[in-house]
Amino acid sequence: MITLKLEILRRKNPEDVPHWESYDYQTEDETANVAVALTELNQQIEHPVRWECSCLQKKCGACAMVIQNRPRLACDTPLKEFIKAGTVRIEPLRKFPVIADLITDRSILFENLKTMQIWFAEDAKTNGSQTAYEASRCLQCGCCLEICPNFWTGGTFSGISAMIPTARLLTALPESQKKELFKTYKKHIYEGCGKSLACRNVCPAGIEIDKLLVNSNAVAVWKRKPKHEK
Repeated sequence: MITLKLEILRRKNPEDVPHWESYDYQTEDETANVAVALTELNQQIEHPVRWECSCLQKKCGACAMVIQNRPRLACDTPLKEFIKAGTVRIEPLRKFPVIADLITDRSILFENLKTMQIWFAEDAKTNGSQTAYEASRCLQCGCCLEICPNFWTGGTFSGISAMIPTARLLTALPESQKKELFKTYKKHIYEGCGKSLACRNVCPAGIEIDKLLVNSNAVAVWKRKPKHEK
């Protein structure tokens, strides 16, 4: 039996003052995670906690939130981690505007991709490299931006969530199409990243962010080929 107190930071509307609410929760399922707890809790209380989810299999990133002061996916956070503490504090991501309860507006992630024009304008051949594979695993959940000391909404630094798909383009685009991408990469990624790599430790997909960053800097800034392509 897992017995915990769920402390959830709530607000009905963006204009409301956030406040903590506590709920007693029990389950006999030793494999239960925070997503399970929120789902079952909402079946028991009068005013359900609003939160986002989709696949619940660590594939989409929709259920990203701050759990015990760490950005994580609710579907990938086992409750048994908090048995000793007896309490788990759950709140929305702090770097993004709150819509209600645990739901935040993360549209800035996609706006940054649009600003940097991170897409294929025409057909391109991928080389099947490890860089392309790692980049394809990004969930765009926002956990990396939440922990980053250099990112804030409205800043020029687009964050690692923009660097990762850029890394994929840098491996696939022909040299003739990379010039503008080099410029936007330097402005929105290279010049803003402090290389703290705090993002590496919170990535739910376990992406090797440091290797992608080194390779992307080599290609976009220093105009060198990454090691695996030499």
